[in-house]
This record gives sequence, structure tokens and C-alpha cells, in this order.
Amino acid sequence: MLSLKVSGMTCGGCINAVTRAVQAQDPGAKVQADLATQTVTLETTLSAEKAAQLITDAGFPVVQ
Repeated sequence: MLSLKVSGMTCGGCINAVTRAVQAQDPGAKVQADLATQTVTLETTLSAEKAAQLITDAGFPVVQ
């Protein structure tokens, strides 16, 4: 399981965009997001770096 701190998520649409970005590369990925803590938790075969890049490219920068 991978947990990433993400900035800019404010609504369900944001969560859907993050989910679509990850699942475009890993269709079996499970994505959970918490708007209050700005955290995305993933069960994916993608590397942490790849997942972070996909989420950032979707418009939600990953905070290190």
C-alpha cells in the first residue's frame, strides 16, 4: 500500500480525476482519497514515483 500527500483536491471530481489518472496505467488499482488530510492511498503495481507523476500530471501535485 502506498500513501501520498497531494495538494489541490477539494471535491469528489478531484478524487475521480486522480483515480482515472492512476487507473489509466493500472486498471486494477484501488484508490482512496481523504480530502480533509489531502492524502491518497493506493493499492497498485505502479512504482511510487510513477504514481506520483501521474497524479501530478492530473493537476494535483504530490507533496514530499
